[in-house]
Amino acid sequence: MGLFASLRNGRQNRQIVDALWDQVVSSARDPRRFLEGGLPDTVQGRFESLSLEMILVLRRCGQDERLKELSQDLVDRFMTDLDHSMREFGISYLAVPKRMRKFAARFYTRVRDLEPAIEAGDADALRAGLVASSFRDAEGGRPDGAPWLAHHMLLQKDRYQALSTDGILAGALLDPPPQET
Repeated sequence: MGLFASLRNGRQNRQIVDALWDQVVSSARDPRRFLEGGLPDTVQGRFESLSLEMILVLRRCGQDERLKELSQDLVDRFMTDLDHSMREFGISYLAVPKRMRKFAARFYTRVRDLEPAIEAGDADALRAGLVASSFRDAEGGRPDGAPWLAHHMLLQKDRYQALSTDGILAGALLDPPPQET
């Protein structure tokens, strides 16, 4: 592959990752996660919502070898966005790496702790995991919203599961659902 073809492919890959990332962020900002789901509308609550959506997207990507590289690109985009957000909030240049390690550790702890319940489709276990993690770390949340959030996550898991790999590779995820029952 020539240099120009390589640059074109790299630019196209960035556009796809950016398109997917925008859709992940849009889903994570769904007001119902904060109103019905009980997450606080704070920096911590938004991090939790974004982490939960990323868990579901990465889970889907992990089920197809063709999505492996894209999955890593999305994680990189997630971490880059967190880094930029911290700097925008005025966190000092020297403190950002330490905070990034903490946020990354929280994210991967969520993956480890919530994955068994997500895999099993167990809303009660997922609810308990959310209360023990997301609602513990995001002060001001309403744990009574955890049943709705667990139900929503399992619906999102099924939605992502139904997506074609080719569609994901083209940069298409989901529109936020209009109504859930």
